[in-house]
Amino acid sequence: MDPKNAFFITLILLTIPDALICRVFAEGVTFDEAKQLRDEVSGMFYHAFNGYMDHAFPRDELKPLSCEGEDTLGGYALTLIDSLDTLALLGDKDRFTSSVEWISKNLRFDINKTVSLFETTIRILGGLLSAHLIASDYSTGMRIPSYDDELLHLAEDLARRLLPAFDTPTGIPYGSVNLLHGVDENESKITSTAGGGTLTLEFGVLSRLTNDPVFEQVTKNAVRGIWARRSKLNLVGAHIDVFTGEWTQKDAGIGTSIDSFYEYLLKAYILFGDEEYLYIFQEAYGAAMHYLFHDPWYVEVNMNSAALVWPLFNSLQAFWPGLQVLAGDIDPAIRTHTAFFSVWKRYGFTPEGFNLASFSVQHGQKSYPLRPELIESTYWLYKATRDPRYLDVGRDIVSSLQYGARCTCGYCHILDVEFHKQEDHMESFFLAETVKYLWLLFDLAAGPDNLVENGPYKYIFSTEGHLLPMTPRISLAREHCSYFGAYCKNSNFRPTSYISNDGHHTNSSSRFQRGVGSTSYVTQYGFRKSTTSMSGIIKGLCPGLTHEQMYGLSYVASPDMVPQEEPTTDHVENVGGQSQSMVVLSDSA
Repeated sequence: MDPKNAFFITLILLTIPDALICRVFAEGVTFDEAKQLRDEVSGMFYHAFNGYMDHAFPRDELKPLSCEGEDTLGGYALTLIDSLDTLALLGDKDRFTSSVEWISKNLRFDINKTVSLFETTIRILGGLLSAHLIASDYSTGMRIPSYDDELLHLAEDLARRLLPAFDTPTGIPYGSVNLLHGVDENESKITSTAGGGTLTLEFGVLSRLTNDPVFEQVTKNAVRGIWARRSKLNLVGAHIDVFTGEWTQKDAGIGTSIDSFYEYLLKAYILFGDEEYLYIFQEAYGAAMHYLFHDPWYVEVNMNSAALVWPLFNSLQAFWPGLQVLAGDIDPAIRTHTAFFSVWKRYGFTPEGFNLASFSVQHGQKSYPLRPELIESTYWLYKATRDPRYLDVGRDIVSSLQYGARCTCGYCHILDVEFHKQEDHMESFFLAETVKYLWLLFDLAAGPDNLVENGPYKYIFSTEGHLLPMTPRISLAREHCSYFGAYCKNSNFRPTSYISNDGHHTNSSSRFQRGVGSTSYVTQYGFRKSTTSMSGIIKGLCPGLTHEQMYGLSYVASPDMVPQEEPTTDHVENVGGQSQSMVVLSDSA
């Protein structure tokens, strides 16, 4: 980095008043208050959801001030689809069932609409897949008896209509595609890094549910196409030409136009076990922490020279501490979250842009469109640390939304965070993410009773907050049970590596334990090494592993898999401070 830029950044960060990055703690949230806040958030959801259903459905989104509907994406009940798994999470089986049945009978995608590939994938495709996986599974408690995979068929139909967008020389897709005619000949060849690199979860899940690899392959090629064009510093820019592969905007950051590219690298590894994604994430994360992180803030730099471009906090950066929790890098996540929340405390909301040099809202970026990212990170940090300060944060956010954003039929965008002027618009992600993460936060404190915390599976959240379960069908499709804690009959077991007492592999293709919120990643970029002794844990290849064996839940042998040796069970602490059982082969086995 140019020394002048380095000095400039240092000056900026040193002159920001301590008040901006110091948390003034509110009186602690009690157990009873956590339950009350959870119920209040549920009421917030239904105020907005009922407003949409009464005044906007089946149009895409609600105009909450005028109590009207508007089509913003494709004209196919966007908010209802985006809300399906939130209904399931809240345990509202009646509304969930009636919504799934309506969509199954009425939704069609053979329409002459040009839609955003990114938004359609994360909101519509992700919403359909998540609801399908919930509605078709008895173990979720939300199984619909009459359901016959209609949402899965709709998802597959939609994804096939999106596939023409990937027909480019680089493999990086166009930003938009017509659902009836494919890509228009005049379609822009410029797309964002997030738009081209945030498709792997939804398309990958669809491939594994339909046994058609094309969906997973095109999105993986898109990630490879972007990463192959990274700079020598392992940084990626914001916008790229999908035909030439030339960067048209070379600003590197963790926020606008890039954010979820990082997110899906790690989450695709956790969900699918594909270590190529983990390798790219390690390299990309390391570069971001080296060139973009100026503790506790993040700036934007030129991807080739690392010269400062913007000393700016933008609201989309607020997802980053939550991602760091998943990566096990907790300490910087705590500091950054504290800094980001101080901006919320200053204005009652986070503006789209906050200039770190002028210590003020960035001109032209004064709005708060009900974004969930800060709440998402708050939930993950509370889950990781159980620090009550994050409940205080959640309570403050609820207060701001209730007193500043609540309006006639729903919740309004805030046009100007300094004057709290309301705008007649409510994005579907308010119901898919914003209230979802708030509800999960307080339910976790009140004694969790929901699919995510108490259900049969571990879940990965998509960038739209949709629940994607780590079921064997999704997570084991192309693998052979090569996981820590694998247990199988002696006659079938073929060990490939052994974890010694110091946590190191021998004869292994991987050094990483896959898991949600695992602290066992060990890299040169600050991931925490697990301090838990794991003597005797085998990484093996064996057929027929159950879900419980895969993900460290309580092991119960099925009649056709009676162990020849009695397995011992160790407890490994996760980042939330709760123990997880892992089946471990005894030395004799």
